[in-house]
Amino acid sequence: MAAAQRISSRNARFQVWQALLGNRNKRLRAGEFLVQGVRPISLAIEHGWTIRAFIYDSERGLSRWAQDVLQGQRAVERVSMAPELLTELGEKGETAPELIAVVEMPADDLSRIKVGPDFLGVVFDRPTGPGNIGSIIRSADAFGADGVIVTGHAADVYDSKAVRASTGSLFAVPAVRVPSQREVMEWVEAQRAAGTPVVVVGTDEKGEADIFDFDLTRPTLLLIGNETSGLSTAWKELADHLLRIPMTGSASSLNAANAATAVLYEVSRQRSHSFKTGDLQGT
Repeated sequence: MAAAQRISSRNARFQVWQALLGNRNKRLRAGEFLVQGVRPISLAIEHGWTIRAFIYDSERGLSRWAQDVLQGQRAVERVSMAPELLTELGEKGETAPELIAVVEMPADDLSRIKVGPDFLGVVFDRPTGPGNIGSIIRSADAFGADGVIVTGHAADVYDSKAVRASTGSLFAVPAVRVPSQREVMEWVEAQRAAGTPVVVVGTDEKGEADIFDFDLTRPTLLLIGNETSGLSTAWKELADHLLRIPMTGSASSLNAANAATAVLYEVSRQRSHSFKTGDLQGT
């Protein structure tokens, strides 16, 4: 294992990493972002993401977990950093993180999302809040989705708030950014042509049916609209079906992340019930 580089001043390299926290264009140009926390870093490694560097406190003893990470990733560059600088790269108001990983962004390629007979994908259209992106990725992971697609002029998947809100699920579920619905529908048509009849389902308070009354056991691409304006007119026209989430209170709609979670849960429930019923019928 090569000796660690030491950084004790706000040199050019530190400034580049600091800029990654809040500057989307610089993240894109560098092709990397910062990750901290035991679960996110562990999942990034487990799922084979490329780690470009590990940064740790030059004056603090490392935990067994951090030592094991560095030992297991011997080829990755190590940077020993002054604690006050490391604090600046961490979460605001928090103590300095023990370890930060500089992680390479994968390509925004829809082929990263695998499509099979039980396909479940999520499109988040023009999200404005990076925290909502992370929350939806987390729910997608929890309920077995194969990928998340972020379309249009949107907050960044790799914004530090999105990464944090995903609690590591970003590294387990492919999240792909595309310019518009056109690229998504071309991809959907290609899946259909290849034999997977993907149904495109949007959520809308004036939908044709409640989510509980619609068959979501088919290969499904779920559309979630912008937090303020909901699904765009273009997406509503492209959707095969628009469904309602039934509500009994005074609220007329749900937060985008909550709406996505509700529908993803219903998909999981239906598919689990369908599997159990089929299993019983086969016995």
